[in-house]
Amino acid sequence: MITILAFLFVLGVLIFVHELGHFLAARRHGVRVLTFSLGFGPKILKVTRGDTEYCISAVPLGGYVKMAGENPEDPRSGHPDEFLSKTKWQRFQILFAGPAMNILLAVVVTAFVLGIQGVRQPVYFDEPALIGSIVSGSPAEQAGLKPGDRVITVSGDQIATWKDLELAIGLRRPNRDMSVTVLRDGQNLTMNVRPVAEGKYEVSDIGVQPKANPEIMRVIAGDRAEQAGLKAKDVILAVNGEAMATRAQLIDVISHSGGKTIQVTVRRDGQEQTLTATPEQRGSRGWLGVELQEPTKSFKPGPFEAVKLSIEHNIESSGIIFRTLAGLFTGETSVRQLQGPVGIAQLSGESAQEGFITLLSLMAMLSINLGILNLMPVPVLDGGHILIMALEGIARRDFSMQVKEKMLLAGFVVLMMLMVTVIYNDLTRISWIERLMPWRN
Repeated sequence: MITILAFLFVLGVLIFVHELGHFLAARRHGVRVLTFSLGFGPKILKVTRGDTEYCISAVPLGGYVKMAGENPEDPRSGHPDEFLSKTKWQRFQILFAGPAMNILLAVVVTAFVLGIQGVRQPVYFDEPALIGSIVSGSPAEQAGLKPGDRVITVSGDQIATWKDLELAIGLRRPNRDMSVTVLRDGQNLTMNVRPVAEGKYEVSDIGVQPKANPEIMRVIAGDRAEQAGLKAKDVILAVNGEAMATRAQLIDVISHSGGKTIQVTVRRDGQEQTLTATPEQRGSRGWLGVELQEPTKSFKPGPFEAVKLSIEHNIESSGIIFRTLAGLFTGETSVRQLQGPVGIAQLSGESAQEGFITLLSLMAMLSINLGILNLMPVPVLDGGHILIMALEGIARRDFSMQVKEKMLLAGFVVLMMLMVTVIYNDLTRISWIERLMPWRN
């Protein structure tokens, strides 16, 4: 029930804001709006105010604003309150207003979230992509990458930080070779690495990890860690002289050290010291009694800084969206990374369980996606209508109904193919449904 309610809330807000953009722009330019609908299909609730019927329809996967004289086949009187009686510039503003409102919503909601919970990200995100450790048996190890290598490029893309590296790898199709150039002992070395798919979204991964010494978040009272003198905020540098580059690496070492004495080197208040601890053997694994986290940096921005950071964040997100779309056309990005209504519903439910702020963060992310995707030059979408209008402007004549119908049909086919793809992706991420697909087993 939480998943359904969260999904309807998120989708309802996104659709309402989008259609409100079209509605307000139409009214501003004197276009008569006949219908403002949230959803498609049969109308469940409706009320008429002035010339406009406001309604909620049965299928909640979209919405629409119906304007007088919107389509060439609509009955037209030539009155100035009809959509096609307006100039191309005015019609552009009406079409653009929907996606623009979604982009604005993303900026506003992101700024609100940043203002409430602050900015928090791993320390290594903005640091050079220096490999701290490599997963055993991973593509990186097989290709010859080593700890201490600094990644410079991935398939020609310049890599300045770990954030760049994660994006460069994650946006590429798994199981395809890509070239990775690293700086090692003052020399540039290039090797081919074939990433593998990880997780239910099959994001590419090569098995490299940053040097991000784990930090003790909490020491459990009376447990072995407290007995050894370990404290919260201690940064674990090494165990038995072996450098601990990641939280996962430390957990693995502790798990295999039950009943054994280990030397734990920590950094506390800027100074290093070594403590002796003996993890307790619990079942098949060792237990030290600490909660660990990767080192992060955080701060709480003021209102104006939150807006500035929100704009920067959404510009960055837009770049990732454009890059993903380009990758889909070139084959560099896997369609498995796309998700549809079922996937969005699952994410909405998971986010709602974590809290309202997390749900708002998801809404902002979906809103910027919706705004940009609607501006794509695909007939049926707002961007497609804008494209047709621009082409008519260049040709200095309106296209015939037959030409427009063919363009809209092509756009509809593209959207249906995309919808089938994302729904298939969503279904294969549900374990019991995937088991019914023999080709997936």
